[in-house]
Amino acid sequence: MSIWKQPITVDSLTAVSRGTAVERLGIEFLEVGPDFIKGRVPVDERTRQPYGILHGGVSVVLAETLGSCGAVACVHHGYHCVGLDINANHLKATAGGWVTGVARPLHLGRTTQVWQIDLRNEAGELTCVSRLTLAVLTPKMPIT
Repeated sequence: MSIWKQPITVDSLTAVSRGTAVERLGIEFLEVGPDFIKGRVPVDERTRQPYGILHGGVSVVLAETLGSCGAVACVHHGYHCVGLDINANHLKATAGGWVTGVARPLHLGRTTQVWQIDLRNEAGELTCVSRLTLAVLTPKMPIT
């Protein structure tokens, strides 16, 4: 059973990300499943820190991108989701190739959502685990 309340595809996620940090960092959306979003980021000159490994902040950008995109597709039209908190545990350094993330909801509540995002290197090794908490904002009523 799908968790999505709004249309969501790889193409729509790619289109809405044009001209943003997502595009500039080379983040690509790979798959939208019934309860997850998968994307990846290259480990290259755009995303490495001075020691030659993927910058931890870039891992967080990938995690927040995947979780936030999922969150907004899980609410009805007119509602919005904004990040309240994100944390990340960096478990293994990555010096090249791609890091792929999968975001799945842990909690889809009326006022909050919590998403788990696991990032893995090309060998399938867990490189980072992240948890994103979002507030669900109700539509604003017009003032008459």
